[in-house]
Amino acid sequence: MRIAGLQPLSLLDFPGRVAAVVFTQGCPFRCVYCHNPELIAPQGKNVLETEDVLDRIGERKLFLDGVVVTGGEPTVHHDLPEFLSELKSMGLETKLDTNGVHPRMIERIIQEGLADFFAMDLKHVWRDYGSVIGTAARAATENCIETMRIIRSSGIASEFRTTVYPYLQTEDDLVEIAENLGTDDCYVLQEIRYEKTLQTHLPRAPNLDLNAVAERIRASKPGLRVEIRA
Repeated sequence: MRIAGLQPLSLLDFPGRVAAVVFTQGCPFRCVYCHNPELIAPQGKNVLETEDVLDRIGERKLFLDGVVVTGGEPTVHHDLPEFLSELKSMGLETKLDTNGVHPRMIERIIQEGLADFFAMDLKHVWRDYGSVIGTAARAATENCIETMRIIRSSGIASEFRTTVYPYLQTEDDLVEIAENLGTDDCYVLQEIRYEKTLQTHLPRAPNLDLNAVAERIRASKPGLRVEIRA
């Protein structure tokens, strides 16, 4: 695992749990609004030793309910299952954040019982995915579609989320994205963060009224839980 950071304590990243957050390095996508651009390159500096990270988590495990593994994109690392297994052996629950690019890895993690919660990004409507991810759009989009299906059918707690940049997604797009979800799913609309983005000096877009968008989605998908996060 290439680990670039460890947040020892978070009350926000794992619903209902006190968690540590592990940040992996490397991501094949190039989303212009990415707020962790330093984690995209797979060979960046300041990588932490995996054993040191596990030791630091182990020292705090009495104060933790779980660990979030995020990135970057954690599923690019072949030894992700082993890392999750180490966390599970400490008695900790695990949450995995993913963009969905590697469905076979997600499938393996589910089969081996290594995740208690998934959070998957839904970047855009499927036909326009390439306008966001900026790489190998057709194959990557097909993988993301498959990963969403795998997670939704797994029975494991999950949420799906879209970072909203109005120069890329419209209100109608967000409503259409939600149509891919079921009435027992959770869909999160996330406000873009302009403080640090992959494209430096990213132009600020007029804000969408996300509360109005959420109401439209709830009207079209009764039962779907819709949340807004800053």
